[in-house]
Amino acid sequence: MKLDAAEAISQLRAAADPGKAAEMAAYHKAPREYLGLAVPAVEAAVAGWRDEADLPARVVLAGGLWDSDIHEARIAAAKLLTQARLGDGDPLVWAEFLRWVPDFDAWAIADHACKAGERRLGAVPDRLDTVETWIRDPNMWVRRAAMVATLPWTRQNHPTPAEEAARDRILGWAATLAPDRDWFIQKAIGWWLRSLSLHDPERVATFLAGPGVALKPFARREAIRRMPPSQSC
Repeated sequence: MKLDAAEAISQLRAAADPGKAAEMAAYHKAPREYLGLAVPAVEAAVAGWRDEADLPARVVLAGGLWDSDIHEARIAAAKLLTQARLGDGDPLVWAEFLRWVPDFDAWAIADHACKAGERRLGAVPDRLDTVETWIRDPNMWVRRAAMVATLPWTRQNHPTPAEEAARDRILGWAATLAPDRDWFIQKAIGWWLRSLSLHDPERVATFLAGPGVALKPFARREAIRRMPPSQSC
């Protein structure tokens, strides 16, 4: 069975909740259609679609869902392409993810999409060269995505030399972004540092004593929230 984006969207619409849709529109604020579906309901639909299609068909379906500009359909697109190992299909998914990045305009969709993107970065770390260009993008959500999509580099307890180099590289991006006054940028940097503090608190302390002085107070508090008192700044 060949999956069709129009049919997939019809399935989502069949479970729509207009009351919750209005609440979601007010909360997310981005001007698009909302169906009022919780993420688990979207995930349940995606699970069925995954079973019906090979990877190239899923990429086509995800593209159609994304292009609909419906909130839940974009979440579904991201869920369809969030997978660790893709083999020969990896470049297809990476290319589709890159097509989405300029459209980022709200945190929930961007964060779900970045989950798909981070798997592809993990598969081919040289793609950090592309992500580095995002930190000077005029779209704040694209700048923010540079930190969100690279969160896996905060989580290694025993990083390899290459992983340590990538970690330092991304901290350099955080230093570039630290003077950016946008709340979402500040929050993303604080989030990245907080995650790193669980595995490498010394690096976080060094950053906060250096370029991190430019962060807003709430972002600094976020960064040290999980650090031992003796190492927090």
